[in-house]
Amino acid sequence: MRVLIVEDEPVLADGIAEWLRRDALAVDVVNDGGSALERLEVNDYDVVILDRDLPAVHGDDVCRSIVESASRTRVLMLTAAAAVRDRVAGLQLGADDYLSKPFALAELSARVQALLRRTGHITPPVLSRRGLRMDLARREVYRDGRYVALSRKEFAVLAELLRADGAVVSAEDLLERAWDEHTDPFTGVVRVTILKLRRKLEVPVIDTIPGVGYRIA
Repeated sequence: MRVLIVEDEPVLADGIAEWLRRDALAVDVVNDGGSALERLEVNDYDVVILDRDLPAVHGDDVCRSIVESASRTRVLMLTAAAAVRDRVAGLQLGADDYLSKPFALAELSARVQALLRRTGHITPPVLSRRGLRMDLARREVYRDGRYVALSRKEFAVLAELLRADGAVVSAEDLLERAWDEHTDPFTGVVRVTILKLRRKLEVPVIDTIPGVGYRIA
């Protein structure tokens, strides 16, 4: 699941990104509307967190572009304007949700998760398969009752494999869903992460399907 943050305050944008990555989301960040439109042309995003008051290309124009494209991308609009008329105007543009600054990161995360459910990505709070139990809210993984400490990327990859419910997930899909766009696709990060996961889980639960991908059958 992939999120684009469009926010012209770099410190705020990076803080939001860091928080959402804790939820095993792949997050990209841009600081202006023009860059946002470019990213939307080449990447499929489930949710866009969009600052309305962007310089040059206004957030309203970015929102209109998303709506006119008829994509399934959901828009969470951010603004310093708290008046009801501003919230109404943002929603009338086609935004799916609206959050006034300042805001709590926990609330923003909850709103993003709600929008992800509306895109069709409905994930139960606890995922279980082949002796594995993953609590997404607590960010905890257990193997046959034994706690397994995982890095952020290991957790994200395992979450995608468990969400697939036995289906094969390609390395390309894992790269798309668990890493941001700055990751070099030729570094072998997916293969290395799978190897680390297998070591930590100790029992072989992740199968390799040659030439296709990985699965937890």
